[in-house]
Amino acid sequence: MVSVSKLPLRAGIVAAAVLTASAGALAQSPSSPSAPPPAAPPASAIQPPKAAPDMQMVLDALAGLGGKPIETLTPAEARMQPSAADGAKAVMAKKGMSTAPDTSVTTQDLPYGADPQQFARVYKPGAAPAGSKPMPVIVYYHGGGWVIADVDTYDAAPRAMAKALNAIVVSVEYRHAPEFKFPAQHDDAAAAYRWTLQQAANWGGDPEKIAMVGESAGGNLAVATAIYARDNGLTVPRHIVSVYPIANSSTTLPSRMDSANAKPLNAAMLKWFGYYYQASPADAQDPRLNLVAASLRGLPPTTIINAQIDPLRSDGETLATAMRAAGVKVEQKTYPGVTHEFFGMAKVVRGAKDANDLAVARLKAAFAAPARR
Repeated sequence: MVSVSKLPLRAGIVAAAVLTASAGALAQSPSSPSAPPPAAPPASAIQPPKAAPDMQMVLDALAGLGGKPIETLTPAEARMQPSAADGAKAVMAKKGMSTAPDTSVTTQDLPYGADPQQFARVYKPGAAPAGSKPMPVIVYYHGGGWVIADVDTYDAAPRAMAKALNAIVVSVEYRHAPEFKFPAQHDDAAAAYRWTLQQAANWGGDPEKIAMVGESAGGNLAVATAIYARDNGLTVPRHIVSVYPIANSSTTLPSRMDSANAKPLNAAMLKWFGYYYQASPADAQDPRLNLVAASLRGLPPTTIINAQIDPLRSDGETLATAMRAAGVKVEQKTYPGVTHEFFGMAKVVRGAKDANDLAVARLKAAFAAPARR
């Protein structure tokens, strides 16, 4: 069995969303990580679509790790639970595959702010010879609903991208809710992006060849930070890869209904994350969260990746529609038979490998193209 880390921010059933409480009037949580959870929303009898066999194997392995439903826990308790990444590692171990990180990619943790959570893990590929031309840079934002999970939970994707693209990947840690509520995480994401632009050359990177990638809450941060860069005179990324992003605060989207009982992310968890993350229910309508209502014009080409069995599927699909209406070049793909958090499971889930290959291909093309003017 895979060992599960018990450090405060090292776990979490991955990813989440920010939503207005069902009645729109639920008070938000105190700032304590021991604050009790909100009341559960009404149960839904609708069962989600069937997972592909390799995806179901991960879900079964995750269930076998004995985690409790996140929506029934305090944040402090939720941070101790096994993650979907742990489920994938359990499958790898069962298949006789190594679960150790690929050591051909090195990492270094560096602070970008004064708080202990304001740091970034900088991944560098070992294949880069000394004296070679500067490498492209990817700023990566992890998921966890802005409440749980961290750069350790989300190691697979940034490590794989660094190797596949021979690029520097900067995986950003940020302050978590409820200790720090919205917009603290968005402020941290922007600060880390500014810092990366300033430091990239020192790491052997090219700050003009920069892209953004994020998963779930991080998929939101990737788009929101690109908007921040556009509006504040910073280098705009050449490409955005937004994986099952939080992007639409409507509670009646199709995927909110058909995947209400999905795993590892369900509708009750969406309410749970919003309760702890928002300072007030009105925050859900802020364009940094409700990206479909943001000013999207002038953003770089964007690839949006979604899972079929995911209450956030409609977020990505409606974000793609809004971006196209704003004149942004967008490619959106929903992968069948997979769930939220599948993107980091390329070694054991075929749909994840296909999604990773798409992201790598689009980033590689963006780095090879002339700079946008």
